[in-house]
Amino acid sequence: VQLQASGGGLVQAGGSLRLSCAASGRAVSHYGWGWFRQPPGEEHEFVAAVSWSGATTSYADSVKGRFTISRDDAKNTVYLQMESLKPEDTAVYYCAALDSPGTAAIVMATMPRDKWDYWGQGTQVTVSS
Repeated sequence: VQLQASGGGLVQAGGSLRLSCAASGRAVSHYGWGWFRQPPGEEHEFVAAVSWSGATTSYADSVKGRFTISRDDAKNTVYLQMESLKPEDTAVYYCAALDSPGTAAIVMATMPRDKWDYWGQGTQVTVSS
């Protein structure tokens, strides 16, 4: 499967953005999904995940209550809706797919980067103060 991330941009603090991860080659319903980010000069970090079934989600504490991960099977796309953005949300955001049915989102949140099967190319999000 190939992943195309989009939707990043420059936004003021308090604003919103919606990131998209369009999949081609296989249905998004066959995978668990995650969003990760890498702030400038920092390590790659987990942001959000949704399980293969869609039944469970998991979020980093820093985004809980502000970000929402979702999946649209008809559009074969996974989204990350980001609200109340803060300057510390500035990062390159990546989507990733996990070919492991039955893995709960809370487990996906702890999986290292090399355990994920497919990655999108990244989209820049910049939040100004």
